[in-house]
Amino acid sequence: MRPAVTSAASGLTYASPRGRWVIAGTVLGSGVAALDATVVGIALPAISRDFHATVTSLQWVVDGYTLTLAGLLLLGGALGDRYGRRALFVIGALWFALASLACGLAPDEGFLIGARVLQGVGAALLTPGSLAILQASFAPDDRAKAVGAWSGLGGIATAIGPFIGGWLISAVSWRLVFFINLPVVAAVVVIAMRHIPESRAPGPRPPLDAAGPVLISLALAGITYGLIGASDSGWASPRVLTSLGAGAVLFAAFCAVEGRSAHAMLPLAVFRSRQFAAANAVTFVVYGALGGALFLVPVVLQEVCGYSALEAGVALLPVTVIMLALSARSAALAARIGPRLQMSAGPLVIAAGMTLFTRVQGSGDYVTQVLPAVLVFGFGLAINVAPLTATALSAAPAEHSGIASAVNNDVARVASLIAVAVLPGLAGISGDTYLHPAALLDGFHTAVLISAAVAAAGGLLAAFSIRNPARVPRHPEAVPAARDEAALQTLSCGLDAPPLRSGTVRYARHVTAQGTEGAARRREDGS
Repeated sequence: MRPAVTSAASGLTYASPRGRWVIAGTVLGSGVAALDATVVGIALPAISRDFHATVTSLQWVVDGYTLTLAGLLLLGGALGDRYGRRALFVIGALWFALASLACGLAPDEGFLIGARVLQGVGAALLTPGSLAILQASFAPDDRAKAVGAWSGLGGIATAIGPFIGGWLISAVSWRLVFFINLPVVAAVVVIAMRHIPESRAPGPRPPLDAAGPVLISLALAGITYGLIGASDSGWASPRVLTSLGAGAVLFAAFCAVEGRSAHAMLPLAVFRSRQFAAANAVTFVVYGALGGALFLVPVVLQEVCGYSALEAGVALLPVTVIMLALSARSAALAARIGPRLQMSAGPLVIAAGMTLFTRVQGSGDYVTQVLPAVLVFGFGLAINVAPLTATALSAAPAEHSGIASAVNNDVARVASLIAVAVLPGLAGISGDTYLHPAALLDGFHTAVLISAAVAAAGGLLAAFSIRNPARVPRHPEAVPAARDEAALQTLSCGLDAPPLRSGTVRYARHVTAQGTEGAARRREDGS
């Protein structure tokens, strides 16, 4: 067995050629999954036209990917720590590429949905390793620089992604947004095998919790199937009730198994912190509002307002600029005054931005109808997301810091999963509604008002449940890296609702802190 490689052992420096290659490989690896998720939303109208797909099918194109990603993300991180982070990173990348090829070759909507499910599995293996590799590969003094470079380069990639994806869809076909993943993944694999050192968690390997990921994935599948089916069959349908009931039973079984297991994938004790539980409750509410609304915005801009795929992608670019400019400042402000004010006010500003989307009419004039909503929405995200993430992580006990980041990420993904499943039906968007612009627009206005109400409820929940800490963070050395990444974090959280990077950014703060704690313990033990 190859020995574990720790950050102290590998000790890469930021300025070294190998260090730059490691950064490039992790940026490309995590970025390809984030960009794919973002661009697929823009591609939905083209997919629906090619396959004559219903709204239900489009929901599954999005939720099929999110379902397996959310269900298996914790397992992916555990497998990387156990068997090698580089190995799982490469396996995940190859799996993601093969699933992307299947998506691009899909002959019908059913095949595409199945391929998207498999693509989510690959992303669950690929995503957790990116920042863990940086933590394990770089010397402690250079770790924050490496994470900051990863953040900045990833932010650039995320910003140009809608341009490239929209152009490919408009000029050639939506299938190219999947095919373009293949050369990128090939570069990731070559860089990883040549330059990224292998690393594993030190110490003995604990038993792997296989039951947890299976139960939570099946539970999410049952709940999602029931929620999506309710828009077509009604809430009283036996199929819907059976699916929802099975999902609830499986979720209860998941909680029971995790509560009894000594090596649980999700230690339920982490929720004993009132602040952590409250922050994740706010995460669930706010990200549910984001996920449902942003699923519909690109569709309406194209199907009702006549935007091209490129124009629809560019329409949200001001959100990118606002978050890149203000997120780090928002994180710094929350560190000084506490997160409660921003976590309460941010969702209210987000709600105001969503309400302004009701101004969008058939003409879709950008300056008067779309841009005001985009600007207010972007400011709301910049105010809210970084403090929300920092609060969830700082509230968790130090021994659970790594799992806390993954839990908060998964809560956001599950919220989006459920919102995409339930919001269109609540707003009266079902079947072939997208073929009727007037009906789609009416449903969209209802949907954004529902989302605005949910976001505002998240702000009120934060006001009553979040407390400002009485002392500074326990791991100040981790804060600079977190602030470097805040802009990318909030960008992804807003546009991908929730996107891949939100979780890995959260993971960065505490994987860095864990590494520091572990090194201190080893020094104390003389090891």
